[in-house]
Amino acid sequence: MNKLSLRAIVLVFFTIFLSITNSYSQSENEKINSLIEQKRAFNKTNKNIIVFKIQIYNGNETQAYAIKRNFEADFPEYNAKVKYDSPEFKTRFGNFRTRLEADRALNIIKEKYAGAIVLEEKI
Repeated sequence: MNKLSLRAIVLVFFTIFLSITNSYSQSENEKINSLIEQKRAFNKTNKNIIVFKIQIYNGNETQAYAIKRNFEADFPEYNAKVKYDSPEFKTRFGNFRTRLEADRALNIIKEKYAGAIVLEEKI
């Protein structure tokens, strides 16, 4: 009888332990799922996407537009834009999704525009 009661006690202990562990893991899964849903909701309302642009000039307005025309003549596959960012005008192009894509384009552009740099921008 002693062995039987010892087995019963061990069985009860493991049953209680497993039920506590199971309920704890379920509550943790619920918390994780809740956090995932919160992140999805946040992403829907805050649509900041990071892109990489290449800046080929910053300075005065006249020169910025001249460089834009020359750049688009040299590289018709890219569409450059001039942006005023106080106190200078900046000529930039591209909306590259990864830094690697931007660096590949930069290697080609640097042959003609040595001062070109890659910038990260939120759109």
